Amino acid sequence: MRWRKSGVLATAAAATAVMAAAVIANPVSVHAVDVPACVVGYQVDQWSGGFVAQVKVTNNGAPVDGWTLTWTFAGDQHVTSGWSADVTQSGAVVTARNQAYNRAIATGASVQFGFQATFQGANQPPADFTLNGVRCNDTAPPTTTTTTTTTTTTTTTTQVPPPGCPSGAFCDGFENQTGTRPAGDWSLVFPNCQGSGTATVDSSTARSGGKSIRVDGRAGYCNHVFLSTSRGTSGSGLYTRFYVRHTTALPEAHVTFLAMKDTADGGKDLRMGGQNRALQWNRESDDATLPEQSPAGVAQSTPLAVNQWTCVEFGITGSELRTWVNGTEVPGLRVDGVSTPDVDSQWLRRSGWRPALTDFRLGWESYGGGDDTLWFDDVVLASSRVGCS
Repeated sequence: MRWRKSGVLATAAAATAVMAAAVIANPVSVHAVDVPACVVGYQVDQWSGGFVAQVKVTNNGAPVDGWTLTWTFAGDQHVTSGWSADVTQSGAVVTARNQAYNRAIATGASVQFGFQATFQGANQPPADFTLNGVRCNDTAPPTTTTTTTTTTTTTTTTQVPPPGCPSGAFCDGFENQTGTRPAGDWSLVFPNCQGSGTATVDSSTARSGGKSIRVDGRAGYCNHVFLSTSRGTSGSGLYTRFYVRHTTALPEAHVTFLAMKDTADGGKDLRMGGQNRALQWNRESDDATLPEQSPAGVAQSTPLAVNQWTCVEFGITGSELRTWVNGTEVPGLRVDGVSTPDVDSQWLRRSGWRPALTDFRLGWESYGGGDDTLWFDDVVLASSRVGCS
């Protein structure tokens, strides 16, 4: 009996040893959770028949230098414009390509762009995003937030930057404006007196997106009106890009459609506008003009087109001032410290000119005759030149 019992115990012990060995020989395998190579967030602000989408692309793979994101709409959505990417559509397939300033996406970094589109049926979000040929969101669905605006719903819209908005710049295409009176980063100002000039948010005419600022400028000084912001004006250099659309050609008489307060000049304005039917700069404190208003000086400036959008840029660094129209520098609107006959001799009579600007205003001011209805859109204030997009 003892022998048999001992045999059973020995057998059990042997079995236990075998089981223990089996456990040791087959450790538990723990699988890591796969991370998608790229993740796309897709946020929509929607109204009847149209929507704006903000797209965020996060790169979890190797660094990317130059990117293309594609997707396919399930319905009848049709892209009408885009910003911070070149967005095109062929059939239901949409392709978004980087711009020069946002072509690189480091590992773990993100880029954002947006577009506006129309639709008639259901506005289902796309789910087949591909970044440079690699599927995104394979282990995580796209983050989608849809806000439908009705007469009884208030929608808060994320700031939508205009095309060509570099990192760190102040950019505004006015898409986040919710009423007809400009608000948020902008305020209406009527220096010294107020007349019949108006500035409103307009949804009928826009250079990109669906909104712009419309200014109904009236002749006579007190009929002036300006849209003002202090964003983006600090720093040692200021480069600005905006689009303007005039209904009437620049007149013979002096008018202003852009002004900036210069604290280095007693708080007087540095102004851009027109005279003798051409673009000009004007210094309020001494009424100096750039170029000089001789026929030879005016010939070195340029008129502005009517009934079409014009890209206007300027850069102020120290005592240097440069101006571009539709990407081409205007020789008569340059101050570089070297006197040029009929251009800046009058401007350089004041030595040590070095503006310190504290605000940025768009609008209309006429010092005699000269009505105009004009629109502004896609404003960028940056520390380096932006260019037209």
